[in-house]
Amino acid sequence: MRILTALTYYRPHYSGLTIYAERMASALAARGHTVTVLTSRYSPDLPLQESRDGVQVIRLPVWARISKGVLMPGMALKAISLARRADIVHLHLPQLDAAPISVLARLAGKPVVLTYHCDLKLPKGGVHWLANQVSHLANHITARAANVIVTNTQDYAQHSAFLRGYLGKVRPILPPVEISPVSPEDRAAFRRKAGIQTGQRIIGMAARLASEKGVEYLAQALPMVMEKYPRARVIFVGQHENVFGEEKYAQRLAPLIQSLGEHWTFLGNLSPVDWSAFFHECDVTVLPSLNSTESFGLVQVESMMAGTPVVASDLPGVRQPVTLTGMGLIVPPADARALAQAIIAILDAPQNYRGKGQDISALFSLQSTAKMYESLFESLIYPGEIRLNAQESNNSSRPQDLAGAVQGATPENKPSPPA
Repeated sequence: MRILTALTYYRPHYSGLTIYAERMASALAARGHTVTVLTSRYSPDLPLQESRDGVQVIRLPVWARISKGVLMPGMALKAISLARRADIVHLHLPQLDAAPISVLARLAGKPVVLTYHCDLKLPKGGVHWLANQVSHLANHITARAANVIVTNTQDYAQHSAFLRGYLGKVRPILPPVEISPVSPEDRAAFRRKAGIQTGQRIIGMAARLASEKGVEYLAQALPMVMEKYPRARVIFVGQHENVFGEEKYAQRLAPLIQSLGEHWTFLGNLSPVDWSAFFHECDVTVLPSLNSTESFGLVQVESMMAGTPVVASDLPGVRQPVTLTGMGLIVPPADARALAQAIIAILDAPQNYRGKGQDISALFSLQSTAKMYESLFESLIYPGEIRLNAQESNNSSRPQDLAGAVQGATPENKPSPPA
């Protein structure tokens, strides 16, 4: 197959969306397909064209920026030129340019698959309000033009104000998650790099320093945790400086973080081996996200693959990894006290939150997700000729109990922190 993938940001930009898109593009290329990625040249030091892991990446110049988005007037024309030579067009939302691309692709007779990662919610303000309205309209145009809309979980789709109007097109496909293998030497090297000392209880957070991630609630929870565990310490990995559209948030948060002194450490972006070692060295990781801009949280699964329990917000989609595996606790969003209580509960009895790493790795394997997309793409390009539909492919390649549960799992019986 010849696959055209379009999205606003691609690697080396760091976010869950870009990691997802890169993994899928590389996996499909490795399976023998021709994959072209059309994206923005968001930084002037990036090449206009390059090959990354067998994927042809084409970047277009950015004319202007609006909050976290970019304006690329040539995107639609370039996309339709590439789409004519493709068998299928794969779009990742949020993406303003997806609207004209999807319409033009369908007019050219090309099937369109939309992967809807999350809702877009920009900060308050005149420009942001206008950007939200334009983005919302563009999303509806794209969804109506798309043949299929892929989401991580049915839970998120059913609770999304946007996706509820398109449930007939929705196909849940679990995201691809993988972590690098690490040796005892790798872990020891990471402990030295992070300055981890014997007796410290490490609380990890892996994210961008962005307002929707709820970082302030972890900072507020830490002193409460320290009342029982005085040597508790947060290690935050991921981009924390110069995050697009989050400069004011970082400035507002800085005094709170600084007041925690040596109990809070920023390590920035890490190599794949150090990233994996980080999850292995944590006692617990947290994902205190606040709203539907977080639809799943790949870092939760990475933590679980390393055997480390998670505390996550009770949000549609976000609660699914803990709900499915039992490897952690779910707490209300924006509740520092509940977050602290859940962290303490896990530090008190980590053995209560252990899971089966092999099952988790199989459920979220890159190859399983790639096979699902491959089957979906082929069913649209060659209708009536595919022997296995996506649901059958999912059940045949992943642990059946968990794969079935994710389609309609609900949080009624989810683990909860102590009162």
